[in-house]
Amino acid sequence: MSISANVSRTIERALRRLADSGELGEKGPAAVAAAASWTVERPKRPEHGDLATNAAMVLTKAVGMPPRAIAEKLVAALGGDDVVRSAEIAGPGFVNLRLHVRVFHDELAEILLRGRGYGRAASATGERINIEFVSANPTGPITVAAARNAIFGDAVARVLEASGARVVREYYINDFGNQVRLFADSIAAIAEGREVGEDGYKGAYIEELAAFMQARDAGAFRDSEALSRAAIGWMLSGVPGSKTMMGIQRSLSMLGVFHDVWTSEESLHRWGRVPRTLAALEAAGYLQRKDGALFFVGKGAESEDKDRVVQKSDGNYAYFASDLGYLADKMDRGFDRLLIVLGVDHHGYVPRFKNAFEALGHAPDKFEALLYNFVYVVRDGEIVKSSKRAGNVVTSDEVIEEIDAAAGRVGAGKDALRFIYLSRSANVKLDFDIELAKKSSLENPVFYVQYGHARLCSILRKAGELGIATRTDLTVAQWESLVHPDELAIAMRLSELPALIANAAETREPHKIAFYVQDLARDFQSYFTRLKADPILPRDSDRAVAGWETRWDMNKTAARLAWVQATRVVYRTALELLGVDAVERMDRPADAEAAEEDGA
Repeated sequence: MSISANVSRTIERALRRLADSGELGEKGPAAVAAAASWTVERPKRPEHGDLATNAAMVLTKAVGMPPRAIAEKLVAALGGDDVVRSAEIAGPGFVNLRLHVRVFHDELAEILLRGRGYGRAASATGERINIEFVSANPTGPITVAAARNAIFGDAVARVLEASGARVVREYYINDFGNQVRLFADSIAAIAEGREVGEDGYKGAYIEELAAFMQARDAGAFRDSEALSRAAIGWMLSGVPGSKTMMGIQRSLSMLGVFHDVWTSEESLHRWGRVPRTLAALEAAGYLQRKDGALFFVGKGAESEDKDRVVQKSDGNYAYFASDLGYLADKMDRGFDRLLIVLGVDHHGYVPRFKNAFEALGHAPDKFEALLYNFVYVVRDGEIVKSSKRAGNVVTSDEVIEEIDAAAGRVGAGKDALRFIYLSRSANVKLDFDIELAKKSSLENPVFYVQYGHARLCSILRKAGELGIATRTDLTVAQWESLVHPDELAIAMRLSELPALIANAAETREPHKIAFYVQDLARDFQSYFTRLKADPILPRDSDRAVAGWETRWDMNKTAARLAWVQATRVVYRTALELLGVDAVERMDRPADAEAAEEDGA
């Protein structure tokens, strides 16, 4: 139980005692039983206490008493409590709370006991959720824009799993219809020296794919369908040795994204899922034939989706027919809820899918579309509009490799893309500054948070080198040495992780985890830079004096090292939820000293 939850329960018990004793009037018992909206939060100014509650303000109308009168009774009821050390009224009726120091120590001990399980719900105890994301057309490489889809979808899946949900990540391969034929025709045109049509696919990757396939099997070009199937296979798995055509699966793995299921749109038609679904919907009255074509009319459907064609008069299926078959297929696999990640420009699909979901016999609220906004790559203040490799798109691969090369570490580009993308709400536009992402300085947000984790690891390593063990089974006397206000404030922030994970999962907003780890990094950096006169570990000058061990407060050091370890546990968990590496060793950045002087 987090510190805030522990305090909330303490306040609730106090209010119930007041209500049962009649001190809140005849309306008190019912009012307290019904009240659910009062909060316990950290005050804006730390000198006001550890936490504050608005319970008296919330109850005043239901109880029929002034808020300060309720607050006075609550303060008296909390006196002598084993959680709240003292309470005082502020303003019109807020109650500021100061906690017993052992409350913080108990939470730190809980973090150390649970380790990487702290903050996470028991595995596979929640809904069975299918989340479909990326699903970029297999007719081109993964672009920087598609990378935002991938990162956002994967981060949502991570927080859902941490909250107990059973999550299946799925990629829908759009390999059916006119776009695939245009793709094959474009490859054939390049291979045969013809000009690609106006609606065809262009770019360096098309030229490379045509040359590769022609050298491998020139006979593939005799049949358009066979060519498209083969070409899509290479788009997914990549062309051996190619820098332009590394393949969608490899590109996603470079982003730290892996799917459990890959579903082919073409297979839905080939195995009869689409015609079977349409037949069932037609029998139920959701499809009607007009002028030789088949339309989705969706009983009660929103006007923009009435009379949407699913099969043309020439017998060819519209794209919506595949959507209907695919939704039916996923729900038949036993999921409790379907999520799909879409670009904001596809918002028109949302009512369409919800109408289809209801027509298929499922509650519309069991389907959720998660929208993300546009992203632009910026270099030297200018938007990068084309790729050096692919010609007409900016790929995630080349951005990642450029950052890896600048950082001298494989994975640096992945970390930069993931953290910077997730440090903004998905529904806002985002500029990705590639030059900033390449900097090994505290100005770079991902470098800043990773440096904080590396510093925690450095403290623990240094302790080991000095022969001072980091213990997790501290005595009460050792814990009592941990009293620094900054250390207790950070312990309070650490305790917020469980509720934060649950909230991020419920709202589908993983950026809240990024905000949290940035705050944690700032808290720790600020604490560390102000600790020069009272260091965690003995300095060289301290150890130069004979008998220093007898004068050094080993109990305080043991408690602080346990605190560092608990901070590291939570820090690492937050980074893992973002899919960012918890780097353990980093060179001290050039701007670290200046930042420390500023208390950064």
